[in-house]
Amino acid sequence: MAKKIGTGIIGYGLSGKVFHAPFIFKHPGFELKSVVERKTGASLEKYPSIRLVMDYRELLADNELELIVVGTPNILHFQMVEEILESGKHVVVEKPFTPTSVQADELIKISEKFDRKIFVFHNRRWDGDFLTIKKILDQELLGDVLEFEAHFDRFTPELDSTQWRDRPGPGSGILFDLGPHLIDQAIQLFGYPGALSADIKSQREKSLVDDYFEIDLYYDHMKATLKAGMFVKEPGPRYTIHGTRGSFIKYGIDPQEDMLKTGKMPEGANWGKEDPAFWGYLNTTTAEGPFAGTVETEPGNYHGFYDNVYDVLVNGAGQMVKPEEARNVIRIIELAFESAELGEIVNFNA
Repeated sequence: MAKKIGTGIIGYGLSGKVFHAPFIFKHPGFELKSVVERKTGASLEKYPSIRLVMDYRELLADNELELIVVGTPNILHFQMVEEILESGKHVVVEKPFTPTSVQADELIKISEKFDRKIFVFHNRRWDGDFLTIKKILDQELLGDVLEFEAHFDRFTPELDSTQWRDRPGPGSGILFDLGPHLIDQAIQLFGYPGALSADIKSQREKSLVDDYFEIDLYYDHMKATLKAGMFVKEPGPRYTIHGTRGSFIKYGIDPQEDMLKTGKMPEGANWGKEDPAFWGYLNTTTAEGPFAGTVETEPGNYHGFYDNVYDVLVNGAGQMVKPEEARNVIRIIELAFESAELGEIVNFNA
């Protein structure tokens, strides 16, 4: 890789610190040059060669930067992405893309006007469990899928007013926080539904944001159920899939996030490999006969996201996460709130 893409990060909270800086730093095609951080200076301690910046607009005027990562609260995404595109730079923006599909549409138009790229960070496409499920479905080991259920559960019974997701406002709450992961995965596996219904609640005491949801996506011959809640102390299966030839059950969650939170760099032969105790269980009938047993989880690989960013910007490859797909995730969230308010099934319309 001869070319290096000068990159800056806005925000060094969970997003910038855990999900972006390590991969940009380790990728041979990127050079982490600047981080916008206003509180601790922790980014400079971890990456002493970077420039620590207080105002994100300094990055817009920096001619050494070609790409800027937006890892700020959801409500700031639209304004920052708009300014970055208009400054002539490409942008990676955390999910959810924007708080509204109208804002997403506007940013897509701006990106086309300035011939710049928007990459929305739907990193869970590179979770090991999702890669394993995709492989199983591609091989048609379950036959025709009839039921799909995915969970992103936590046990967080106390509100944290310091966190944007627990404060009322556009883009706050669990559906905007965790919903994009589950919705994007379902779309990648099954396409867009014909209709959907949703139950969205505020379960924690004094909560002013949603902290529980169940969304049903209706397809011609199957249903996908997506759930997340804050009162799940004993998690059930993360994925349950039933088809005409068999079933697949998977517990546990991709280990990459926990590895990154401990400060580990994304490198080495064991990166993203899951403990065999959490491998999924497949019970089906193959061309060779019945099979019932565990299936080794594919290694998770968030490097894949930045590999694609590099290939798009340098080699003209196609985007794996298209901004229009990320926009439609937001549209499904909007329709889910509409369904929950009406208590009705609503048709999907982009």
